[in-house]
Amino acid sequence: MTVYRSHNALRGQLTPDGITELALPRTRLARRGYQVDEVDALLHRLAYELGERSRQLAEVRAENRRIKNALRSWQSAETARRLSP
Repeated sequence: MTVYRSHNALRGQLTPDGITELALPRTRLARRGYQVDEVDALLHRLAYELGERSRQLAEVRAENRRIKNALRSWQSAETARRLSP
């Protein structure tokens, strides 16, 4: 997996707080650029969506652990049942 690198990029892992606190440079007067309110709205949306993905990933990992533990318990019980007279 490649990692995007730029001198303006956020350092470290991308987090909702890091995106929310990111301050983009403003354009000088009489120059074209992004509207600050639009950029801020996008950053807040990105922070929300990244937070949702992180929450969903944590739920999936917890469910995965639960299923693995249940499978291990079942396999142990089956092995014990087969070995008992």
